[in-house]
Amino acid sequence: MITDFQTALETGDLAALRACPKADLHVHAIMGGNREFIRERTGHDIAPLDGVLGSMDEMHSWVGERVGALFQGAAGRAVAFEATFVQARRDGVSRLEVGEDIWSITLHDGSAQSVWEMLQTAHAEGGPQVEWIPQMGMSRHCPFRALEWWMAPMLELGTFKTLDLSGDEFAQPIEVFEPLYRRAKAAGLTLKAHVGEWGTADDVWRAVELLELDEVQHGIAAADSPQVMRMLAETGVRLHICPTSNLKLGRVARMEDHPIRRLYDAGVKVTVNTDDVLMFGSSLSEEFLALHQAGLMTAAELDAVRLEGLR
Repeated sequence: MITDFQTALETGDLAALRACPKADLHVHAIMGGNREFIRERTGHDIAPLDGVLGSMDEMHSWVGERVGALFQGAAGRAVAFEATFVQARRDGVSRLEVGEDIWSITLHDGSAQSVWEMLQTAHAEGGPQVEWIPQMGMSRHCPFRALEWWMAPMLELGTFKTLDLSGDEFAQPIEVFEPLYRRAKAAGLTLKAHVGEWGTADDVWRAVELLELDEVQHGIAAADSPQVMRMLAETGVRLHICPTSNLKLGRVARMEDHPIRRLYDAGVKVTVNTDDVLMFGSSLSEEFLALHQAGLMTAAELDAVRLEGLR
């Protein structure tokens, strides 16, 4: 049976794609918002990246230059989160996994409840019809003791559903974070981590084993190893892939060469996501369309990937 989503891909109908339910499971709220909404709310126009960057340092410099202090402080971050829910709503994202980094508790006088209330308000005002899976984030560059201190009150809330680790993959060895992941697992959270974007297939394997990950953010380096792909397929660990992000950060030379094809063919569960809409200039609907127009995947295959994200 040919679905509306498949027909929209075949005809290149972006409006019809936006009308189809989708899940964005890998998005950072500070750069994941709707450009028009932010311009209307703040008067600040953030033009997307028009070239290719070569490192995380270059990415952070770009954000500093183009965004500056716009989303700093509790009030600024609240605008960013509301904009992210607006973006999801306007693009037909019916399931959104996004949340706040635990260090942000320092912006709320140490009150985890205040962080949670900010997120709830952003959801209610930006896109209450979007199914929201609250995520707790950790930055890889932060000292372990600080992460331990900030995580405790956030976990005690009992409201977050997933844990993610992001930032420079090489900032600290992955085993540093094992105790924190054990606590999150004991609390019933789904475990995720950014790995295999800049690192290797072995890094993906090691992170999955040591942290007992359920899902991997990016993980595209796994495509370099049949053994790692087999492990991911057999264990059911899912990769949340962001094609345009990989292209604009120089991890993939051309969309036609994106490793999502090899991963999919190897039986690895994959989803398509946006990462940073403001920076990379591609909505979730446009991500799916780009993969199809590159001849990388058929409409039926991409529909199967879409439905995997909605499970």
